[in-house]
Amino acid sequence: MKTNNAQRWIPIALNALIASALFSLGGQAQSQQTPDGRRFKLIPLEEMTPAQRELAESIRSGPRANVAGSAATAGTTPGSPFSVFLRSPEVGEHLQRVGSYIRFKSSLGFKLNELAILITARHWNAQYEWFAHHRLALQAGLDPQIAQSIAQGQRPANMPRDEALIYDFCTELHQQKIVSDSTYQAALERFGEQGLMDL
Repeated sequence: MKTNNAQRWIPIALNALIASALFSLGGQAQSQQTPDGRRFKLIPLEEMTPAQRELAESIRSGPRANVAGSAATAGTTPGSPFSVFLRSPEVGEHLQRVGSYIRFKSSLGFKLNELAILITARHWNAQYEWFAHHRLALQAGLDPQIAQSIAQGQRPANMPRDEALIYDFCTELHQQKIVSDSTYQAALERFGEQGLMDL
């Protein structure tokens, strides 16, 4: 299979972001959990360093502040994954800004963006991510049957063309670790280079 430079960097960029996201979600390990089940305990505001307070304020005052039930604003201190970001405030600021862009400003629009998130959540069996974004995907207009098929690990039937392109691109990338030339070209023609980068 012929590949080009764009195809080579996409898996690298995605894997870096996924690794960051998976780390930030702070999986569960029975021997190293706090009493509430977290690996990284929530840091009360009064215990934060000035840099941590600045990051917490940046997270809490951004676009996530308008999302009901967001971990950014649900309590007196940011919850997961943001509680992990506080451990390295400079890195955390970069991560939260990338996450904010992907979530709220992606050139793909909310429905296709949420579809990509669900496909990724299902691939990694990321239950928290699925729980957090399933509702958002349906609110954005994703057909519940499409979400149900993805949850069952099946290719949804009767997807509109844009959704099928997103599904094929993400699924090939996750499963094969590369996107075929034909899928790449179809997605590029529909979404452009910015769309592929955002995806």
